[in-house]
Amino acid sequence: METSDLLQRVRKIEIKTRGLSNTIFAGEYHSAFKGRGMTFSEVREYQYGDDIRNIDWNVTARHNRPYIKVFEEERELTVMLLVDVSGSRNFGTISKLKKNQITEIAAVLAFSAIQNNDKIGVIFFSDKIEKFIPPKKGRTHILHIIRELIGFRPGEKRTDIAGALQYLTNSIKKRCTCFVLSDFMDDSDFQQALSIANRKHDVVALRIYDRREEELPPVGLMYLTDAETGEQMWIDTSSKRLREHYRKFNREEELRLTALFKRSGVDAAHIRADEDYVRALMALFKKRA
Repeated sequence: METSDLLQRVRKIEIKTRGLSNTIFAGEYHSAFKGRGMTFSEVREYQYGDDIRNIDWNVTARHNRPYIKVFEEERELTVMLLVDVSGSRNFGTISKLKKNQITEIAAVLAFSAIQNNDKIGVIFFSDKIEKFIPPKKGRTHILHIIRELIGFRPGEKRTDIAGALQYLTNSIKKRCTCFVLSDFMDDSDFQQALSIANRKHDVVALRIYDRREEELPPVGLMYLTDAETGEQMWIDTSSKRLREHYRKFNREEELRLTALFKRSGVDAAHIRADEDYVRALMALFKKRA
């Protein structure tokens, strides 16, 4: 990609996603993703309705009237984006590739994070860790992330979600909020790795999928290539039986993933590549608030 084209795309993504994070997501993001806890701020005289569990008995004894401890939320978070860059992200049949939807959502989350003074980092993964961008703050850092989201070229095409989650668990020592942006097309079992990662961190799954991964159109013979394995085949989409089998298989896969996320204690959203992601993210944020 030409440098000028890349910068133009970065600027376009920045304008759109920063605007969304400023006008729509700021409050919802703050409510949905809490800080590490509460930290002591000051003491003040007890007022009617205060929680008596917060009474500071030492100060109360010195002044012969009740005082309470006041706490403030430790707001600062570390946010990590686990971004799937395997071959299947290049699929798209309507108006947008899955990887473009992933890029926009990741950028919105990044701008929402820095607006709340949170640090943001990224792990690009295929069936290996392709690139690690350590968490930092600031607009310059965000623009670096967006450039990588747009222009990064992975070395491998397959997917290993368990490996990416294990890398997160081992490399990020303090608790963080982690968004996994992927189509979750991975034949291996990653539930244990997901559960372990979610016990240490706060993991959120964002499944990005394409409409044609739900159902096939009746357009006759179609030549398909698996973007990750290179396997190729002809199929006859005029067969109603084949289309129904395909639809049923993919519906069962969606239900399997939904159940897997639930068993792992992970909040999740399923977002179609050609649909507006704002509604899905807002619903997820409100659910967590």
